[in-house]
Amino acid sequence: MLDFGTMIYRIPALLFAITVHEYAHAIAADEEGDPTPAMMGRLTLNPLAHLDPIGALLLVVCGFGWAKPVSINPNNFRNRKTGVLNVAFAGPLANLFLTFAAALMWACLAKFGIHDKGVYNFLFWMQLYNVWFAFFNLIPIPPLDGSRILSELLPYDMAWKYENIVGQYGFYILIALVFTGMTSLFINPLANGYMRLVNMIIRLIF
Repeated sequence: MLDFGTMIYRIPALLFAITVHEYAHAIAADEEGDPTPAMMGRLTLNPLAHLDPIGALLLVVCGFGWAKPVSINPNNFRNRKTGVLNVAFAGPLANLFLTFAAALMWACLAKFGIHDKGVYNFLFWMQLYNVWFAFFNLIPIPPLDGSRILSELLPYDMAWKYENIVGQYGFYILIALVFTGMTSLFINPLANGYMRLVNMIIRLIF
């Protein structure tokens, strides 16, 4: 059952995760030489530029949704293959960084004896949303970032077949994976492993 009492923490955490993810794609494309995100007004940390209202609502309610995709033109990249890979990886890496930052802030507050339930709840959802965003987006099913990465790594003929066969059913495949719980089989081990690494680093820091 949806817990409306957590919305005050979940919605800001969700906006952070979506905004930074899409902004990272946009700035990576811009640095690779593509002006498309800038022309589309995506080089900003304003959540309204990246938010898809229906996708965000479904994320909160159902755990499955989407942001407004960042449009790119790989033909503008100085090196197409490197550019596409850098842009695709930028979003998930930004989410992993936010996960680490939220965990580090949690540890700092605990270290100095600051116990604010609201802040801790917000940081909890920041970690949860961002680590799941990162690894969910690495699933190699269109239109997720993982599919762009896979397409660039596959030989051209295999990439073409993959995009044309799997691509047209990607959205339905993702819905099936999410609502059957199959995504957890992929995400949980990676998310748990990353959080163990984060906690190990934080223990070394303190």
